Amino acid sequence: MAHGKRQRRRFKRRTSGHTDYHRRLKLLRNGAPRAVVRVTNTQVICQLVAYQADGDLVLAATDGKALRVKYGWPAGASTKSVPAAYCTGFALAKLAQKAGHDEAVLDIGLAASSRGSRVFAALKGMVDAGLGVPHSEDIFPSEDRLAGAHIDDSIAGAVESTKTAIEEAN
Repeated sequence: MAHGKRQRRRFKRRTSGHTDYHRRLKLLRNGAPRAVVRVTNTQVICQLVAYQADGDLVLAATDGKALRVKYGWPAGASTKSVPAAYCTGFALAKLAQKAGHDEAVLDIGLAASSRGSRVFAALKGMVDAGLGVPHSEDIFPSEDRLAGAHIDDSIAGAVESTKTAIEEAN
């Protein structure tokens, strides 16, 4: 705890554990917008964010609620599952391309980067939709998990119908 006159306090978001400024600076040096993926208790949120000196600018955004309302995701299905994360990333990439952005850098924040996670399912959706994001092929979930075969057969049909609705809307 820095309290003396020769000591400096850390940033508030650093002490509360919300921001890793070292990782953020490495992401910002690239100059490309960040594809931010956050998994909450109820949904997956995907945003395309550009840096500005007075605050970050959100260029495009979508989440699980928009997936359900705009694109017809089933009401009984989870909006934070692997297939929902894939569809949310797919929708973000289509929105970003519509806004004139074709490349980004993945920003997962403080989430653990384990293979096959929901964050990387969203990344797979972005890549499949045509957004240029640097990645490795071995981090993606399997095709069965992306399609929702591990949950229910009806989810597999919902993923395909949602993808077509996203492509028609954008």
